[in-house]
Amino acid sequence: MVVGASSGIGRASARAFARQGATVVLVARGEERLAAARQECVDEGAAASLALPADVLDQDRLHDVVDEVTSTYGRIDVVVHSANVMAYGRLDQVPPAVFERTVATAIHGTANVARAVVPTLRAQGFGTLVIVTSLLASVPVPWMGAYIAGKWGQTGLARVLQIEQRDVPGVHVCTVAPGSVDTPIFRQAANFAGRTGRPPPPVASADAVARAVVRSADRPRRRRSVGLANGFIVLGYRLLPRVYDWLVGPLARLGAFARDTRPPTDGN
Repeated sequence: MVVGASSGIGRASARAFARQGATVVLVARGEERLAAARQECVDEGAAASLALPADVLDQDRLHDVVDEVTSTYGRIDVVVHSANVMAYGRLDQVPPAVFERTVATAIHGTANVARAVVPTLRAQGFGTLVIVTSLLASVPVPWMGAYIAGKWGQTGLARVLQIEQRDVPGVHVCTVAPGSVDTPIFRQAANFAGRTGRPPPPVASADAVARAVVRSADRPRRRRSVGLANGFIVLGYRLLPRVYDWLVGPLARLGAFARDTRPPTDGN
């Protein structure tokens, strides 16, 4: 079951499981793109597939989705939570409603997914929840405060979930932390920074992250990182915080934004 399966990392993960011949359940808000992603899974060789529209901020709908999946297929082996939204702009520039929605999608969305699926995994005595976090759950970057606040909170929730499942050895909670990834999230983001966001180099593919997601399902590990520079960036932030603070602004301007101008937008 892949939550956030209509684009980006979620869509790539669904295809990766389909190529293994898995039964794939795709969950996301956008019905048209969700149907297209399901067809891709069919074409890739999924044993069976099901597309169920849902918003991670709708707790009741997520419970209905889990009920439908278990009644149809009998169990859930793996849940991938990759639903995500992003907002660009200084903290004082981003409207409160946009900030709150961005943070809520990461934190409340993750809690809602966990509330819906963890009881089923525990009742089964087995299963893996893979939460797609971010390099930006470990380091701060200017003009991305809403996204970073959500991701830092999401990572804290993931760690709590990992500890809480220790009494059921067959149930695992894993995180996959990608760095810069080529996905539509940058173009779809809310933006109040005046310039279009883009993934800064070095850029990984969504398929590379999907491979890490599949590895976490096959061989559960507390955290996997995807990105050539991730370790270097985190180490620099922790060991040389003043140097990091001095460099991160200019580097973000150079690598994380296109050379254009754009009006404010609430994005997706």
